[in-house]
Amino acid sequence: MEYHNPVLLHETVDGLAIKPDGVYVDVTFGGGGHSREILRRLGENGKLIAFDQDKDALENALDDPRFLLVNENFRFLKRFLRFHGYKEVDGILGDFGVSSHQFDVAERGFSTRFEADLDMRMNQDSPFSAYDVINKYEESQLRDVFFKYGELRAAAGMARIICENRKETRITSSDQLKSALGRFLPKHRENKILAQIYQAIRIEVNQELDVLKEFLEQTVDVLKVDGRLSLISYHSLEDRLVKRFMRNGMFEGEPEKDVFGRVEVPLKPVGKFIIPTPEEIKINNRARSAKLRVAKKL
Repeated sequence: MEYHNPVLLHETVDGLAIKPDGVYVDVTFGGGGHSREILRRLGENGKLIAFDQDKDALENALDDPRFLLVNENFRFLKRFLRFHGYKEVDGILGDFGVSSHQFDVAERGFSTRFEADLDMRMNQDSPFSAYDVINKYEESQLRDVFFKYGELRAAAGMARIICENRKETRITSSDQLKSALGRFLPKHRENKILAQIYQAIRIEVNQELDVLKEFLEQTVDVLKVDGRLSLISYHSLEDRLVKRFMRNGMFEGEPEKDVFGRVEVPLKPVGKFIIPTPEEIKINNRARSAKLRVAKKL
């Protein structure tokens, strides 16, 4: 199955500081681009465990004795590593957000470019989709989703209009949703606002921020001392969680100091965040909002 070029490929894998005989995890396998590069740098005794909840990704499984693909959400990182006999690993890579393949398959409903059913499920076995958010949420719930996850100033008005429209007929497609929200989509900003709306619904459908928090907390337990965490985020809500956790080991507030004024934190950021070059963005437009952060376990 065709997937596009992985974002910040060499920089992200460089961040893992790979040991030839180490054990590594790619929690967002997708098309396998990052995994292939990790395997290229591993020796014959190295091991790579990859996670992807999307069944489409299984078609890209790599034929390599050092490779294992787990068809599960990475919120279950610790459980499935233990299940396969790994208590600790040397590094974990994550490239969050929607894969190019998911954006390009119209019927998945992730892209604003296509007419499609309201879906947006990363796990196609999930019974809960964008249809449920748009047609079953109370007005106050919709408002909160648009405001918190889309950072939309017109969240209240959008929620009210959706609730009014669905009284007459269910909103089942992206075109119906765009039509209902037409007054909030001025021509010069239509694509940007639609992207924010889709992001908000997608985050809610897939519980993306909750999943990310659960995952980050588990990384501390499964990383060896000096093990590396190399993570790419695509929007400020994700990046804020990654940045705070790498710096403080928590998502809110500041860590407590001991009697000597010292702070004990589980991770230490490595270098500054990295963004793609203009050349990479030109080749792969998906890279434009990417931000890579690396940390190591203390």
